[in-house]
Amino acid sequence: MRKYILILIFAVSTLVACNNDYLEKLPVETLTEATAFGTYSNFQTYAWSLYGVFDNANILRRLANYGDAGLNVGDVYAGYLDFKGTSQYNPYAFQTIASASSGNGWNFTYVRSVNIMLANIDKANLTAAEKAHWRSVGYFFRSYYYAELIARFGDVPWVNKVLSDTDEEIYGPRTPRKEVADSVLANLQYAELNIKAAGDGKNTINQNCVRALISRFTLFEGTWRKYHGLGDYAKYLNECVRASELLMTSYPTVNSDYGTMFTSPDLGVVPGVILYKEYVANVIMSQHSHYERTSSGISEMPQHMVDLYLCQDGKTVSNSPLYAGDKTPYTTFRKRDHRMLLTIAPPYKLSKTSTTASWDYPEDPADREYLDLMGVTKVIANPGEAGKHKVFPLMNWSAAVLLAMPNLTTKSSQQYLACRGGYYFYKNYNVWDLNSNIGLTNTADKPLFKIEEVLLNEAEAKFELDQFTQVIADKTINKLRPRARVANMVVADIGASFDPKRDPTVNPVLWEIRRERIVELLGEGFGFYDIRRWKVAPWFINKQPFGMWATKTQVGSGTLLNQNTGLSDPTMTVGYIYLFNDPVKDGKGWLDKYYLYQVPTNAIALNPKITQNPGW
Repeated sequence: MRKYILILIFAVSTLVACNNDYLEKLPVETLTEATAFGTYSNFQTYAWSLYGVFDNANILRRLANYGDAGLNVGDVYAGYLDFKGTSQYNPYAFQTIASASSGNGWNFTYVRSVNIMLANIDKANLTAAEKAHWRSVGYFFRSYYYAELIARFGDVPWVNKVLSDTDEEIYGPRTPRKEVADSVLANLQYAELNIKAAGDGKNTINQNCVRALISRFTLFEGTWRKYHGLGDYAKYLNECVRASELLMTSYPTVNSDYGTMFTSPDLGVVPGVILYKEYVANVIMSQHSHYERTSSGISEMPQHMVDLYLCQDGKTVSNSPLYAGDKTPYTTFRKRDHRMLLTIAPPYKLSKTSTTASWDYPEDPADREYLDLMGVTKVIANPGEAGKHKVFPLMNWSAAVLLAMPNLTTKSSQQYLACRGGYYFYKNYNVWDLNSNIGLTNTADKPLFKIEEVLLNEAEAKFELDQFTQVIADKTINKLRPRARVANMVVADIGASFDPKRDPTVNPVLWEIRRERIVELLGEGFGFYDIRRWKVAPWFINKQPFGMWATKTQVGSGTLLNQNTGLSDPTMTVGYIYLFNDPVKDGKGWLDKYYLYQVPTNAIALNPKITQNPGW
C-alpha cells in the first residue's frame, strides 16, 4: 500500500457518502459515481481508500495508532493480556462493551463503499481481464470485512449490491451464517483465480493476499462450525490446507529474527511477509513503540499466560528440568522460549549509583543476566540504528534509562514501562524509531499477513482433519521453533501428562498446536477470535489473573482496588501479585451468549425482521 495515495481518501469518501444522481449534468471537477469510474487508473485510485479496512474501528483486530487501542485488545478480551488501568473485569466478557443499543460493529458502510466500486466495473472502459481483476479486489475487501461480521454476529444480512432507500433488502432478515460464509468463500475463490498475481505493484492486494485470507477465514469458519455444532466444516478445513500449502511453497523461508517482525523499518525485505502496513515519516506514522515507552502503556501479561511458554527443551514448566521456578523473575525467564523475552520485558537491575542519564552495570552479576542475553549498550540516547528492536537497558521515549525491570507501578518512582503485575508487554518496543513527546512519529511497519500465521493455520487444520503427523509438525511448527530457541515438537512424546495444566477437554497434541499459535501470535489480536471459535472461552477468561511472585517489600504499599499491599491479602508477606478479583466468585463468569455479540437494539427497532442472538 503506497501510503501517499491516502491524500485521495477524502475525495473518495465523499463519493461514498454522497451517492445521489439527481443532477443531469455535473461539473467536470466534481467527483461522483458518474465521473469517478471509467478507466483502470480510476479504479486504482478508488481502491486505495478500501485499504482502510485494516484500520477500521469496526474490526477488533485492527492496526490502530497503538496496540492498546487495536491489536492488543483482542488478546485482552481473550485473557492473554490485561490492561492495568481498566476495571477489575475483562472488558468484553463482563459487560463494559458486550451489550449495546447501537454500534457494536453492526455497520455496513464499508460494505457499501466496496459495492459502489463493484457496481461500476461492467460499465467501465476496461478489458475483460481488467474487470475481473478489479472485481477480485473488491471481493477481497468485502470478504475481509464480512469475516468480521460473521465472527461477531453469526447471521448477518448479505449485501452484494448498492442498496437504495426503496430496496426491499434494507428491511430484510439476517442471512443465515452458513449462507453468508459460503458466499464469502465463493468470492475469495473467484478472486484467487482472477486477480493479478502481482497485484498493482509492491505491497498491494494480490493472489497471495487472497490465499492468505482464505487460509485465515476458512480455519476460523471450519473450526467454528465444528466446535459449535453447525456441521459441514470439512470443506472449509480442506480449503484452508489447500491455500496454506500454496503459500508455504511461495514463502519457504521464515524470518530468522522473531523480534524484528514488529520493529522493522521495511517489512518489504523481511522473509515471509505477504502484506504489511507501511509507515512513512511525515506521511503516515503511528505510536506503537512510543506508547510502550511511556507511562501510558497499559498492557501486561498474567502469570498463567507466562506459564504457557515452553522451556528450551520443548517441555512445559511443569515437567522441564530446565525450569527453576517462578519465585524470582530471573528463574522465571531463564531457558525459556525466546519469544517470551521479546514479548514481555525480562528482568535486570542497574547499579545503585545509576541515574536516568548515566548508568553502570549492577554490583551483583546475577542482575545483569538478561542485560547480557538481550544485548546491552552503553549509549545514552536513541541510537537510531534501524532494526535494533530490543536495546538494553530499557529507555522511555526521551531516552531516560529504566533502572530496573520488573518495574511495578505500586513501588517504582519511574512510572514509564511500568505495570501492576511485573510482566510488561513490549513487543513493539525499539529505540531507533523516532520518538518525541508528540507521539505519532513511529515508522516501523506492521504485518497484515505473514507465513508464520499460515504455518499455524496449516498445522491446526491438518489436526482437525485427523491428518497431523510428525511430517506436518516439521513443515509447520518446527519451522518456527529454531528462532525461538525451543526444541522441535516431537508428536510421539505428547501425551496426557505432557502438560498437566492444560485444559483437560482438549486433545494433548491439539493443545500443543494451540499453544504454539498463542505464543507466536501473542499481541497480534487473534486471541478473542481463537478462544471463541475453539469454544473454550471459560478456560481462559474465568481465571483470576495474578502477576509475578513477589514480597510485600517488592510490591510496596499501593492502593490497588482497596488492597493495601497489592497481594491477595493484606496479611500476606509474599505471594503472587493481586491484579483483579475472581470473576466466577463475583458472578461475572463467561456466559455462552458471549460467543456471539449482541445485535444492537436500535438495529432491531429500525427493522423488526432483524432477530437477536441467543441469550441477549
